[in-house]
Amino acid sequence: MPNAKRVPPQVRVQEAVVALLGRLPDSVRTRMAGPEIVVDGASLAVDARLLIRSLGADKSALVVDGSPALSRAALERNAPMLRAGHRPSRTVAVSDVVLRGAQGPLEATLYVPASGGARSGALVFFHGGGWVIGSRAGYDHVSRFLAERTGHRVVSVDYRLAPEDPFPAPVDDALAAFGDVVGRADELGIDPDRVVVGGDSAGATLAAVTARLAAARGTGPVPAGQWLLYPATDLAARHPSRDAFGRGFLLSDDDIVWFQDHYAPRGIDRTDPLVSPLYGEVAANTPPAHLVTAGFDPLRDEGERYAEKLRAAGVAVGAVREADLPHGFLPFVHLGPRFGEAVSASADALRRMLA
Repeated sequence: MPNAKRVPPQVRVQEAVVALLGRLPDSVRTRMAGPEIVVDGASLAVDARLLIRSLGADKSALVVDGSPALSRAALERNAPMLRAGHRPSRTVAVSDVVLRGAQGPLEATLYVPASGGARSGALVFFHGGGWVIGSRAGYDHVSRFLAERTGHRVVSVDYRLAPEDPFPAPVDDALAAFGDVVGRADELGIDPDRVVVGGDSAGATLAAVTARLAAARGTGPVPAGQWLLYPATDLAARHPSRDAFGRGFLLSDDDIVWFQDHYAPRGIDRTDPLVSPLYGEVAANTPPAHLVTAGFDPLRDEGERYAEKLRAAGVAVGAVREADLPHGFLPFVHLGPRFGEAVSASADALRRMLA
């Protein structure tokens, strides 16, 4: 299982408060969320307004003092709050596995739902965090939810992070992890023809690149699908949604620059399709995609342009815009009914892809 550390008392208190907020009547939650926020004709969901108000809209929710180490520690320390009092399901068995990475072993966690039987499809999942922060432990509640909701296995992977291991290390690890899962499918109880790659934010970018690489190389396995939640697809150009939502909606413009500069520092060609999948040719056998964007996300426009690029190349794409949500909503699945509804809809699309 992911490494469990003692939860600080103040985080336990935060977790209880957040859980309580989620159980309050809608009328009370709406009043506590503050004034309605409307941009581009869409109103930000009450769940999101409550979360942003509790964190403080004028400070980064992700980057602490410009330090990768401090930012990672803060995210892991506060991860229990995302459970919001939700107890782990007993219908999902959890075990550690070690995958063969590009430059050595990769720690991963296998989630097996009781409904999955002796053999099922699988999602190879890459967590978000701008290629700099985040971990499979911080996404444990997400992986459990996805396994239970879909009835299929989830393999959650800890890939190498920047700035210690910038591009192409995370890409190399993602492709290697996918290949190792397929190669060990019998051992893991997985149907090798039903392995989907997916993730959120930076993890969705890695999944998209993995799908493109696997399809283009001409040999070896190709994912059955790609499950992409609000991916970063263009690190080389600026799209209008960066200006519309780059402040006050959890992921700031400054955060984006900070993450990108660590992942693809000076000297890296950011128009390389392995950095920015919005560029380059798409192979004809690239697997189908389910791509979700968030309406209040600075990365919204580049994600939607990527859906258009895939369609233009003949790839089957199911594109969904969760118009009233901000970037990063997947880990918030237990923080309010609207978050839960959006994540459940995406999980249902994943179940159909795995079936």
